Amino acid sequence: MTKSMNRMVRRSSKGLALIASLFLWAPAHATPVLVVDADSHQVLYQEDAGAPWYPASTTKLMTAFVVFEALRSGEVTLTTPVTMTRNATKQAFLESGLTFGRTMTLEDALFAMITASANDVAVALAEAVAPDETSFVRKMNEAATRLGLTGTHFSNPNGLFDRQNYTTARDLAILGMEVDRMFPEYRRFFLASAVTIDGKEIKSNNLLLTRFNGTIGMKTGFLCASGRNIVGLATRNGKRVMVVILGATTERERNERSAQYLTQAFEGRLPSGAGLVNNLQNQTGVAPQDMRTRLCTDQSAAYEASRNALYPMGLPGNESYLRDEIPGQVHAISTRANENPADVPIPVQRPS
Repeated sequence: MTKSMNRMVRRSSKGLALIASLFLWAPAHATPVLVVDADSHQVLYQEDAGAPWYPASTTKLMTAFVVFEALRSGEVTLTTPVTMTRNATKQAFLESGLTFGRTMTLEDALFAMITASANDVAVALAEAVAPDETSFVRKMNEAATRLGLTGTHFSNPNGLFDRQNYTTARDLAILGMEVDRMFPEYRRFFLASAVTIDGKEIKSNNLLLTRFNGTIGMKTGFLCASGRNIVGLATRNGKRVMVVILGATTERERNERSAQYLTQAFEGRLPSGAGLVNNLQNQTGVAPQDMRTRLCTDQSAAYEASRNALYPMGLPGNESYLRDEIPGQVHAISTRANENPADVPIPVQRPS
């Protein structure tokens, strides 16, 4: 075989390998999507809404739900101190800069957890509301059962990777709508586009808050295993729409697709007819997709290119659905040192 023929074979093999890899990734192109009329609960559009998925920081919606219940029952107040324990400060992916013994109000802790998605503060909140993190997670799963989240199980309050922390787009939509319906007095926690913690600004990853009129929350999340998730809620002309997207590749894709679905829903281009969201069936006996190879390895560039081709909105030369300019709301948080940090309780840890 000549050298030129060898080169052709090698090129052909590489091309076939790339095509084969894209075919292997084909199911991920239909990552879960769900659009719901938040008032009637009619499904306007869905793709794989019952497929199990890693929730990442959208988990914090349930953490907020449990905290809101504790506020309503009088177990805690918005001025209850939330102190950073050893357990809280050892969480991964921290941007808050908070150290052991720092204390803030429960109100400020909710803003830090929801807006800044602070993993450490989520654990500190759990420990302020329940005897320990384990007890709080038990409350999360009890609430999931009460709400009919049949495809959901929580293993921590912040959404860090755990194979026993999973959900579905159906369940997240129901959870988000119930948080909003049951606790309208706490909607303000979802509206902030940034927080400052002792002067350090941390922005929300939910670009809809400053680029899509009518947005009223709710939560984004990212892990290599989950991709970029969002539970978004917006209102226009008296109509309220919930959108859930799981497994987006880039923040641009997540934000643009969310805005596109919301735009189509508000313009009546996603007519109801798929029934009520509660009647959607969750898949059972199936493990969540693990997106790490696609998003966080040397194979990521090819996968991202394939996703950009599918969803070019907002790329140069393409229409953007994030057309609005909305002043951001910034919530300022000040912390103080605990006078006796040695007395901060350190909860017993569960086996991993």
